[in-house]
Amino acid sequence: MDVLSVLAEEFDDLGRLQRTCSGDIAVNKCEGACNSQVQPSVITPTGFLKECYCCRESFLRERTVRLEHCYDPDGVRLTSNVGVMDVRLREPADCKCYKCSDYTR
Repeated sequence: MDVLSVLAEEFDDLGRLQRTCSGDIAVNKCEGACNSQVQPSVITPTGFLKECYCCRESFLRERTVRLEHCYDPDGVRLTSNVGVMDVRLREPADCKCYKCSDYTR
């Protein structure tokens, strides 16, 4: 788990700022050790063949979180139903070891 600071803004139909909401949300993250290896090689210029694996997300899930610190454009804190905002974010639901150079995932 990691804490993510989330900031969201809401605008009216003319593009004017109506409110800004923020909050610190605990989210899942991918981190950990993956087996990597180095072996001698007569084919590579360095004389070694490196296979590096990195831990990255293999599946993201959408989650709705509630931001409870909302302010009007003048910085005045809002209360009642406009004092909160629900936003959707995507966070890792599963992690996997991938080759470090494989950025297609």
